[in-house]
Amino acid sequence: MPKQRISLADLARLANASHAASGLAHERSAGTFPSELEPQPAGRRSSSEPHPLAGFDANANAISQAAHPTVADLSECLFFSPGDGRIWLQDQRMVLLHSESLGSLRRELIDSIGLDKARGLLTRAGYVSGARDAQLVRKQWPEADPTAAAMAGTRLHALEGVVKVELVHASYDATASAYEGEFLWHNSSEDDEHIAAYGVGGSPACWMQVGYATGYVSTLFGHLVVFREVSCRSSGDAHCRVIGKSVDLWDDVQQDLRYLNAQAFVGSTAAAENGVVPVADLEAYAAANPGPDQTMVGASSAFNAACHMLQRVAPTTATVLFTGESGVGKEMFASTLHRISPRAAQPFVAINCAAIPETLMESELFGVERGAYTGAGTSRAGRFERAHGGTLFLDEVGTLSFVAQGKLLRALQEGEVERVGGSKTIAVDVRVIAATNVDLRQAVREGRFREDLFFRLNVFPIHLPPLRDRRDDVPLLMGHFLAHYNKRHRRSVAGFSQAAVKAMYNYAFPGNIRELQNLVERGVILVGDGEAIEVHHLFSSGESLAQDVLSLAWRDGGPATLSLLGARPAPAPDAASGTAPGASQGGPLEQAELALLRQAIRRCGGNLSAAARELGVSRATVAYRAKKFGLAV
Repeated sequence: MPKQRISLADLARLANASHAASGLAHERSAGTFPSELEPQPAGRRSSSEPHPLAGFDANANAISQAAHPTVADLSECLFFSPGDGRIWLQDQRMVLLHSESLGSLRRELIDSIGLDKARGLLTRAGYVSGARDAQLVRKQWPEADPTAAAMAGTRLHALEGVVKVELVHASYDATASAYEGEFLWHNSSEDDEHIAAYGVGGSPACWMQVGYATGYVSTLFGHLVVFREVSCRSSGDAHCRVIGKSVDLWDDVQQDLRYLNAQAFVGSTAAAENGVVPVADLEAYAAANPGPDQTMVGASSAFNAACHMLQRVAPTTATVLFTGESGVGKEMFASTLHRISPRAAQPFVAINCAAIPETLMESELFGVERGAYTGAGTSRAGRFERAHGGTLFLDEVGTLSFVAQGKLLRALQEGEVERVGGSKTIAVDVRVIAATNVDLRQAVREGRFREDLFFRLNVFPIHLPPLRDRRDDVPLLMGHFLAHYNKRHRRSVAGFSQAAVKAMYNYAFPGNIRELQNLVERGVILVGDGEAIEVHHLFSSGESLAQDVLSLAWRDGGPATLSLLGARPAPAPDAASGTAPGASQGGPLEQAELALLRQAIRRCGGNLSAAARELGVSRATVAYRAKKFGLAV
């Protein structure tokens, strides 16, 4: 018999019914939040409050305690099933733990791996928790104002029994993607346990809470926001004070980022890359920064687990097999493995097995002697020889033919190769790293891959999860690629609108990180300098968005834009919109095309040729579309 799930808010209403009847008012003093679980009156954004996409400047007067989601709203998401031992916060399973048990775990971590590593581990655990809560708020209240959504994190943290948060000030400029905030923390559970174990020391100790704040706000706004504890009860202060800023607003952020990275080889370069490269420096920048894939970026638990395995196997010579969908970053992980291994000073040679014709695969891998076949005018070393002393990366190894598989197996077993047309063997010292996006075990069962070769390659497998399973990394990746392409294309794009951030979080990313990278580059190219990337800048090539995510927002006297702010009201075409009364309004994709076309023509001053070059299409196409939509040029 299924157990009944009881909302904590329902229990609170029953317990506090008499107080509610007597008109007990909630505390609304500056910067404080009610700890009661009583329902609060529904709040609406007043006409004096800014639009969600225009940014906000929050203080005690600007943020109403009744703004959704309230404490009562959040408590509605908390469910208990006492009969079968489960608790949920919406669709996330939760547990109630004794604070002392977490304190005991904290002490053991510090005593066994050291304070610095323990701090990093707990900071990353807090980051994941904050990111999860931000996803819950986005999913449950998709149309909440940024003010209310941001403050919901403080209420969730209090509801979860971690700390009471008092707002000092907070501001967010959506156009420039710039966030700054200052908060006071009261009754920190981390401080209680740290002081009980070690007494008052000389440094802050609210590590998980700092990670939580970083994960929550970064996930909410779609770019990395770093929080730092500047005073703490554990270091003798009266209360804890934290400051949060967008990563590029900090002057010395590397120390903070170090605790978010599971390994030393992981690190976002968003702070270092922020800005636009002068034209004179482009050649030097291109030489020093060949691509964004050279930097490992991530903070999710799945990403950190893969990084720990990478660090574990790096000092050895074991063969490593990377598995995962196309676009998850297998080649980047492989090159990082080589870079942190003892072979880093030796060659790293990569070959895409799917891109080499079967007739040339043997000569590519093992080399060819002069005169071996028509056209072989000179002897040439193969990839194994060129990688001698270093690492050979075999990408898409599952596409090799049976003949090539047999020859590869012999080279791995014997540690020597024989060139095509040669008569002597050549000893090679090569570490082999392979990658595939197919299930090799299934391929073995179907007779498409040699079982003995599979076991030879599968010495140390590392699975890289798809991006949809590591969404905590999305804001870090968005900020990383935005900074990179701002420099590469000499642009100064401000950031992402709230609508674009929501769309990115709801998108399934079938192409994984490679697709996210392409979407951000597309947005950087399409948007004007100083502007924020909107939804139609990102998803303009047939990508499929959920209907409850993509909608059309209309502005009085202005153009229509794709956003996530709600359903589309029926507009009345007029001259101000630039659309003829008889022009087809179409669906969301056609509206996206219309918005892109209108913006390009406006930026180019009505010059259709220039607009065509900006959009990457012919002038005839632009002229046809402009006529179709009734745009005056």
